[in-house]
Amino acid sequence: MRRPVARPLSVLAAAGTAAHHGFELGNGVGLVWQPELGLVPAGLFWTLGLGAWSWVAARGSRRWDGVLAALAGAGLAGVVVHFTLWPWRLSRWGVPLLTGAEGLPASRLGAYNAILGGWALASVASLAELTPSRRRWALLGLAGLPLLRRSARHHFAWASARAVDQPAWWNRGLRDGGGGEPAGMSATPASAQVPGIVGERARGPHRVDALP
Repeated sequence: MRRPVARPLSVLAAAGTAAHHGFELGNGVGLVWQPELGLVPAGLFWTLGLGAWSWVAARGSRRWDGVLAALAGAGLAGVVVHFTLWPWRLSRWGVPLLTGAEGLPASRLGAYNAILGGWALASVASLAELTPSRRRWALLGLAGLPLLRRSARHHFAWASARAVDQPAWWNRGLRDGGGGEPAGMSATPASAQVPGIVGERARGPHRVDALP
């Protein structure tokens, strides 16, 4: 008899992380931690790491609840990072939506926003199925936000440079003309030279400034 999944929301949080990383790699903007580890090692790291996360969540031993909470916090931090680096607006329902990110064409932003939203919801909801006393470990994961933000800035600068001097399938989305015109780039030429851009919260047209 098949054993039921003990922590299904935690499995979904891991799946959200995998969906985000896979979407970016599949759209030619590289893989998280690729600048630091290299493409193949980063791929192995995420394959093994996300596999272990899902396995632990599926097994459901309470001794791992602190780890699952920390991972959920890190997942939420990973979503928030996007809204500190890239321009965004509020939908009519008050949901934040990116209007440009990672050099993705406008046609891909709907799916990207859906992935980010699902990832955030799964990360937060997964805390409800964990031991209450262990939920505070999510703060440890959230505390990694500055590191994740710095890594994201570095990743975009590094991958953009590699798209120019070392064209490859994994950076095709950052090359001129690759995958359509990157959303937000036409309004912010400096964003092609720096790793992050910030937009004002606005429902209509908004200014976008390049980070120093």
